[in-house]
Amino acid sequence: MSKNVLFLTLRVFSATGGIEKVCRIFGKALNDIATAVKDIQVKVFSVYDKSEEVDPKYIPVSSFTGFGKAKFRFIFSTLRQASAADIIIVSHINLLSVGYLAKILFPKKKLLLFAHGIEVWKPLSVTRKKMLSKCDTILAVSHFTKSKLMEMCGIADSRIVVFNNCLDPYLPPPHPTRDAGFMEKYGLEKTNTVLFTLTRMSSKELYKGYDHVLYSLNNLKVKYPGIKYIIAGKYDESEKRRLDTLIEKASLKEEVIFTGYIPDEDLAALFSLADVYVMPSKKEGFGIVFIEAMYYGLPVIAGNKDGSADALDNGNLGMLVDCDNRADIENAIEKVIQNRDHYKPDRVLLNQLFSFDSYKEKCSSILALN
Repeated sequence: MSKNVLFLTLRVFSATGGIEKVCRIFGKALNDIATAVKDIQVKVFSVYDKSEEVDPKYIPVSSFTGFGKAKFRFIFSTLRQASAADIIIVSHINLLSVGYLAKILFPKKKLLLFAHGIEVWKPLSVTRKKMLSKCDTILAVSHFTKSKLMEMCGIADSRIVVFNNCLDPYLPPPHPTRDAGFMEKYGLEKTNTVLFTLTRMSSKELYKGYDHVLYSLNNLKVKYPGIKYIIAGKYDESEKRRLDTLIEKASLKEEVIFTGYIPDEDLAALFSLADVYVMPSKKEGFGIVFIEAMYYGLPVIAGNKDGSADALDNGNLGMLVDCDNRADIENAIEKVIQNRDHYKPDRVLLNQLFSFDSYKEKCSSILALN
């Protein structure tokens, strides 16, 4: 029996955030399953992307429609397509109103919603709770997000499925040694011990934990001369000024390197520079960057109060620390520096849990597409 799947997204290709990455990979998983099973038809509708922005290695051109911010056309086309769909999947709660309307008009259609992190970790309006009640299944990217949905929204355990994110199948392969060009670019020597964080730095999102790593450097630079801390990613000017002031007061100008935005094709080279990935965040829905760091062979230190625990398999793949305890963070960094090989991730376990092939199997099972 054939099945038609409609996947609704905000953005997939015109931005580079974590949720966009999830949508690209999920879109590829759906289309790979459709190719293998034959009797499945997949359509992906994006509110903000343009159709020509599609990357066909993730989603075929024939399956993707970008509406270029034409919201009314998106809604009209969604409802028309929903009449023929068997499964409607909404990528973000900000799109749930459209999925809810489709469910009202076509109550026999199966409606699923992705729940990522902070967007559902708070009390929701009565209207949004009513919309959530119409979802047949909520796909929580971590056990922490699932627990928050149950606590804050009163969603029954049976209606939430934990569906962890996975590694992008097109990640560049790891470098065997530190990339010489990037070593020169950032003024690094072979003897440097390098800590690494890759994240967006925003004055509105002060929860990533890089402040605590910076404070740890005060002691670590005495014990480990030549230690460097690379912080990569976009930043707003307000946050950059705040960090520059903190670094100047702590006399850490020689230890801290900001790279700015890093394109995906340079990730392997950048990860090759590091000895440890550290980001003791406390508001990660999952933290794809953690599994990417482990893919590149790095020991990982993450916070223990959010979805990071899923990415580190509750400590089996890396170290979970109290993200509010600077001494705990500093001790964890020192342990890794002293015995890096001991804390390298188990690649077999990493692939079992977070490979794209494993993800496709879970996707097929959850959607009953096999």
